[in-house]
Amino acid sequence: MQNRKVTILDIAERASVSPATVSRVINKSVVVKESKRKVVIEAMDELGFRPNALARGLVSGRSMTLGVLTQDIGSPLYDNIAKGIIRGLEGSGYSAILVDGLWRENRELEVINTLLDRQIDGLVLIGGVISEGELTKLRKRIPLILVGREMQGWEDYCINIDNFSAAYEATKFLIEQGHRRIAHVKGSPNHQDAEQRFKGYAKALEDSGIELIPNLIFQGDFFPQSGVLAISSFLERGDGFSAVFAANDMMAMGVRRALYQRSIRCPEDVSVIGFDDQIETAFLVPSLTTMRQPSVEMGMAASAALLDVIAGKPHDLPIFKASLQVRESTCRTG
Repeated sequence: MQNRKVTILDIAERASVSPATVSRVINKSVVVKESKRKVVIEAMDELGFRPNALARGLVSGRSMTLGVLTQDIGSPLYDNIAKGIIRGLEGSGYSAILVDGLWRENRELEVINTLLDRQIDGLVLIGGVISEGELTKLRKRIPLILVGREMQGWEDYCINIDNFSAAYEATKFLIEQGHRRIAHVKGSPNHQDAEQRFKGYAKALEDSGIELIPNLIFQGDFFPQSGVLAISSFLERGDGFSAVFAANDMMAMGVRRALYQRSIRCPEDVSVIGFDDQIETAFLVPSLTTMRQPSVEMGMAASAALLDVIAGKPHDLPIFKASLQVRESTCRTG
């Protein structure tokens, strides 16, 4: 029996019941007498049988699986959101299947179609670049929640923070510490969060009467190496700066590394602030001042909302805000 798959007929023979009774026990489609249900369960255990989720889905109309499209498996932010989604499914009977879109629309559509072929009951998209038109078509096919992305008219299906206000607060904090020449390492081009964070930075300077200096803005890509390159660029251009606001923690860590390599002290010579509050940032030397994005909580909220949408229940999406975590990488200047 171990060399082939266990079938309903095998279980029926072992339990001395009809195949129809076994099917009813597996799919819970009809109430079965307790004595018969018990012998069927015992036979399944003895034979090492596990019900086929897809087969049960054909009976129940649900696969009890959700798709989760992330953009960079291994990214601390996206991983934390995914962890929150999985944590939010505990006790629900649902499992998650994770796929990676790699920030390419054709790739995202390809892996979404793969998930749909597996008969998922709902989908969470973390970030992404799929067009509004494609998302609208997708939402007509399957329950859908977006995390880390905003779309007009989708307010009941989007979970995000106010990136503009968070970046404004981060920059304002540096200004209140006496900094006037504040460099900025931008996130990936055409990325909605990156653009909003740059606008928040620029607005904070404007409201404080500080000129925005183009030479103190570097186009990064959310990866640590662009933080390293940013410091090289700023120093080569010759425009002095006393603080750097990086659009995420990974670039801030690159900034910190580049300063260290040049014997530029942090924070005594240059203060550094990041964005996201990755867990390791609290253990750097010096520990990183950053804007905390409640990523796990956002993922849990996405699970709860999607389960409600699938069940046809009303759902509420909480409003999330970033919070400033002041640590050792920033200090007053002057």
